[in-house]
Amino acid sequence: MIEIILEEKQDLNFEKLKEMIEEKKTNVGAGYLTDQGALFLVAADLGISLEKTPKSEYSLKDVFVGARDVTTIGRIMSINPIKIFLKRDSNQESRNRIINIYDKDSNVKVKLWDDFVDLPEHLDLKLGDLIKVSKGQVKAGMDNKPIINLSSNGSIEIVLEGGKYQIPLLSEITQTIDDLDVPKENMVISGRITSDPRISAFTNSRGERAKSLHIELSNDNDTRKIRSIIWNINEEKVPKSLTIGSKIKLISVKTKIGNPNFSNGDLEIHGDEGTGFEFIDQIEPLENYTLRIISARIDPSEKKMHCMAIDKDRKSYLLLIDIKLFDIQIETDDVIECYPNRVLGNTIEITDQDSYVQILKEDKDIPGTGQFESKIMDIDSMNTPYVVEVIVLQNPNKMDVNTKSGEIVSVADTIVGDDTGEIRLVGWRESSSLVSELKIGERVRILAVNAASGKEGNMELSLKPYSNIMKIS
Repeated sequence: MIEIILEEKQDLNFEKLKEMIEEKKTNVGAGYLTDQGALFLVAADLGISLEKTPKSEYSLKDVFVGARDVTTIGRIMSINPIKIFLKRDSNQESRNRIINIYDKDSNVKVKLWDDFVDLPEHLDLKLGDLIKVSKGQVKAGMDNKPIINLSSNGSIEIVLEGGKYQIPLLSEITQTIDDLDVPKENMVISGRITSDPRISAFTNSRGERAKSLHIELSNDNDTRKIRSIIWNINEEKVPKSLTIGSKIKLISVKTKIGNPNFSNGDLEIHGDEGTGFEFIDQIEPLENYTLRIISARIDPSEKKMHCMAIDKDRKSYLLLIDIKLFDIQIETDDVIECYPNRVLGNTIEITDQDSYVQILKEDKDIPGTGQFESKIMDIDSMNTPYVVEVIVLQNPNKMDVNTKSGEIVSVADTIVGDDTGEIRLVGWRESSSLVSELKIGERVRILAVNAASGKEGNMELSLKPYSNIMKIS
């Protein structure tokens, strides 16, 4: 609209036009006119018609809130999963999903509605594809940035490479760990995995339980390591193998100042359900593993068994076994052979039809749990699972606490000891019942328990989903 007016009135400049807009807002429609509404009145005063057809194709930096029938070209950076919700006014089910596109100057989100949400699958869209988005309506997102909404008569089509649209490839905008200097959004970052990736549960901003992927990425010479978290992940989209030493690319992430409680104050990498993974140099895991079970515990809510196990080289692994698929009784000191469907660092998943697990006869090459027993005085590492034999010295305390996310969870603690010292034992959530059931004076064997730093900085024992407690008669 501004371009049309300035084109018609050569003696009028942008600053003068802004003054005329403000005058209309103040004198004519105080509290009722937007800049755009005032511009209609200014155009009428000047005798200019705004019925001219606006330009049909926008670069992403020129897309503005309120634009209609927008057509633009961009390269796909991310494709988010479909979200389903109920409309407030009609209680009818609706679906949408986000595609993030970029060009040489900017990024814009495209929101697909209802019948359009399946377009990425129908068109076989992939990250890095060049697409044309036609007849979109631009609205403001939660962050007040423009979002192109696509429904009704809108469309998406793939654009052939090599034409007039010179939009950089994903490889051309990829940055390394050494390149990261300031917080920034819509990034592609490459790095080498230097810690065992893990998936953990958390409560999101909507109060729902969700999962996040945690990895550490470094530069080529290991002089800089960056904590990386991918939030709200769909586990099916996580690669089947993420192992230490592999070099990967994270597509559609942002950097932010790290939380000093969890990192060294350097930047952190954060992604979400739309973040993509691409291997640059992958280290393949073993096809099958022979392991001894140190501890095993069933999570009835997930219908899965969590285990801690070791191999013949005393390397420890976390096992996740779907008990709906495998009717097998696994106990402490059993030796198993397994063919996993996913390996995330030291976490082995046996959770679909492509995986397999069986109990073997005794394998003397793999150490038994007795060789991993420790005394309390020897507990000093927060990265090593311990086996300890202790006596309960205090009646357990159990309470419900509010976490930082507002979630109410159960926590129980007690004091245990052996002939070398005493230490606090803590269990959170499902593990709290293991602690609360203990009685003063009982002798127990705690399997695969981790050390942690307590409130006062003292070392304490913290039960994990795979930890277990055996009472000794």
